[in-house]
Amino acid sequence: MRQIIRSIWRISVREMGFMYRNPIYFVCAIIFPLLTISFFTSLMYEGQPGQLPIGVVDNDRTPTTQKMLMKLDAFQGTKIASYYANTTIAREAVQRGEVYAYLLIPKGTTEELLAKRQPTISFYYSSVTLVAGGMTFKDLKTITTLISAAVGAGKLSMLGKTPDEIRTFLQPIALDVHMIQNPWMNYNVYLSAIMIPGILILFMLLLTVYTIGKELKFEKSKVWLRLAHDNIIVALIGELLPLFLVFLILFFGFEWYIYSYLCFPHAGGGLRIFCLVVLTVVSSMGFGVFIFGLIPSLRMAMSICSLWAVIGFSACGATFPLFSMDPFIQGVAQTVPLRHYWMIYQVSIFNGYPISNIWYNVMMLVIFASLPLLVVFNIKRAMKSFVYIP
Repeated sequence: MRQIIRSIWRISVREMGFMYRNPIYFVCAIIFPLLTISFFTSLMYEGQPGQLPIGVVDNDRTPTTQKMLMKLDAFQGTKIASYYANTTIAREAVQRGEVYAYLLIPKGTTEELLAKRQPTISFYYSSVTLVAGGMTFKDLKTITTLISAAVGAGKLSMLGKTPDEIRTFLQPIALDVHMIQNPWMNYNVYLSAIMIPGILILFMLLLTVYTIGKELKFEKSKVWLRLAHDNIIVALIGELLPLFLVFLILFFGFEWYIYSYLCFPHAGGGLRIFCLVVLTVVSSMGFGVFIFGLIPSLRMAMSICSLWAVIGFSACGATFPLFSMDPFIQGVAQTVPLRHYWMIYQVSIFNGYPISNIWYNVMMLVIFASLPLLVVFNIKRAMKSFVYIP
């Protein structure tokens, strides 16, 4: 046992020396992840985008439409940047990126509204800016509802209806909306919780493959195995231990920052966060070792890991419901570590449900962590006989 520990230590010191002598390796392992954490946690620091510029083509120009536009401009999420004479100019402004959308109020809108003929107001936004367009549309829908209700209330008041009767007539069902676990509707809570772990997993996959593959690239594989007394498991542990500690510290630092400093909701508590971090780092690196063991080619293994990480962002279920995807994609998603990280996060960390509710996802991460056992002898064979082809 003492000899094994000594071998692991010697290989780890050798690996740390390689990190020190190769600035690119150091930058990819530490600087880039830190920049990623800083960028995404500050990108949506205010919670939601505000004062999104839109344009207006008001062909009606009545006090009613002016009042509606004043109320729309007063919303936090929307700002009327320009008034245009016609739709051609407004459309060109959207295409140039000056405004995210424009609103067309046809002539006769107020007249039709007073005559109860339900006028149509058109809203145009670019398909390139779906999020911004959707947010401005939400404010517009609220305003048009309020204006319609105000006109209707005025007519009912003239007929002698009481305020309570008017309220019941205009809105027979009252809707009370609450956002669970994120009442301040902070988009940063969603964005940072999936983007940063996903990118950290990408770095872990790529650097795990590179850490092993560089032994072939620099023709040091036989020296590496000799330091481990030809024990490939000891060699892998010693080689990956410094990288494991680096990413463990980075991941813990990220979790501390968002939960302790930014005060993101975490009903599951600190112990579950600790276990999820350790399991995610071990499973991601284990998956990287497995990919290299299947295809002991540095370039090919790194390419596959990149592809798998990209698939993870699309199929993890955070950006689009997984159950709405093709069954084949649902199956592929089960082989992506990020999918299981996301499920454990949202069920157990974010909402506080017990681990038993996501036992399958925990089991899958444990399986990912164990996958290297299936390929260690293939890695050993590659290190002894394969030649690196640039």
